[in-house]
Amino acid sequence: MTEKFNIAVFQGDGIGPEIMAPTVEILDRMAKVSGSYSLQFNEAPAGAAHYAKTGESLPAASMKVAHDADAILLSAMGLPEVRYEDGTEISPQIELRKALKLFAGVRPVTVRKGQRTPLHMPAGKEIDFVLIRESTEGLFFSQGCGEVSENEARETLVITREVSEKLFTFAFDLAKTRKTAGRGPGRVTCVDKANVFRAFAFFRDLFDKEAARHPDLIADHAYVDATALWMVQKPWDFDVLVTENMFGDILSDLGAGLMGGLGLAPSADIGLDNAVFQPCHGSAPDIAGQGIANPFAMLLSAAMMLDWLGLRHENAAMRRDGDRLREAVEDVVAQAQALTRDLGGTAGTRQAAEAIENALFVK
Repeated sequence: MTEKFNIAVFQGDGIGPEIMAPTVEILDRMAKVSGSYSLQFNEAPAGAAHYAKTGESLPAASMKVAHDADAILLSAMGLPEVRYEDGTEISPQIELRKALKLFAGVRPVTVRKGQRTPLHMPAGKEIDFVLIRESTEGLFFSQGCGEVSENEARETLVITREVSEKLFTFAFDLAKTRKTAGRGPGRVTCVDKANVFRAFAFFRDLFDKEAARHPDLIADHAYVDATALWMVQKPWDFDVLVTENMFGDILSDLGAGLMGGLGLAPSADIGLDNAVFQPCHGSAPDIAGQGIANPFAMLLSAAMMLDWLGLRHENAAMRRDGDRLREAVEDVVAQAQALTRDLGGTAGTRQAAEAIENALFVK
C-alpha cells in the first residue's frame, strides 16, 4: 500500500522559489518512480516579501499548514531591506522552531573524495560528520527581547533540563543510526565551555547522564574553541557533535566552509512531532531571477527530509531515496559536473538540477 505524506512548502524570498521548484519536481518524480510512497505538496505563504505586502511574516494559516504537515520544506528566507519595526530580520524559520519546539538543529558536513575544499585533505580521507545545534534556547532565548540602555546591553542565555535531555537523546540515537549504516564509529562529542560558564557545566552534566545510558557508544567532550581548531585540522575524526544554539550557529558555518560554501550546506530542525528542512544559505536577492542560483543545498535538505520520514514511518523506500538523492548531489559535486558559479562553475540552476536528475533517473 502506498503511503501518502503531506509536505508543507514555504517558497521563501529572493532565490527561494527558484531552488524550490526543481527540488519539488525531483521529489515528486522520485516518489512516482518508487511507487511505495506519494507526496502531497501544500503551499504556505510566509517570509519577508509576504510581510512587505501584508504586514504578516508567518500567517496563522501557514502555521497551521506547517503544524499539520508530515514534514516542512522551507527555502531561503529574508530580504535585507525588509525588517521588523525593531530592526531585526524577518525570520519565519526561527518562529517555526520555537512554535513547533524544534530543538535539534541538524547540520551535516560532508566532503567526498575529489570534492573541492579549502582544506588540504590527506590521501584517502573524507569528511562525514553531523553537528547538532540546540535550536530553541541558549543565547537565542531572548531574541528580540534583550535589554538595552544607554551604557550597556544584555542578552540572556538559557539552558533547560527538559530541552537538553531531549537534545542528547536525539544525538545518541543519531550516532547509533549512523553507526548501523556504516557512516560513523558511534561517537558523540559534547561541545561546550564548561570550564568558564556554570550553564555549560550544567549542559555537560546532563550530557554525561545520557551518555551513561549508551555504553555501546563513545562519548567525549570538547571546548568550543578547540573544536573550531580541530574542524580545520582534523575534521575527518568527528562523528556527531552536539552543542548550544549560538556555538552551533557559528560552527555550522565553519562546517559549510569546509564543504566549499553555504551552497552545499543543508539543514534540518527537528522536534518530537515536526521537522523543517531548509538550506543554510540566505535568499541572495542580488541574483534572484537570473537563473544562476545553486539548488544543491535545497536538494540535500530534501534528501534529509526523505531519510527522516522514512526512519520515522519505517518506510525503507523513502530512506533509500534519501540516500540516492544525497549521493547524487555528492557525486555531481565531487566530479565537478554542472557546478554553479559559487562553486567555481558556470552552470545555471536548471543545468545543476538536470545533472542531479540524470544521476538519479538516466541509466
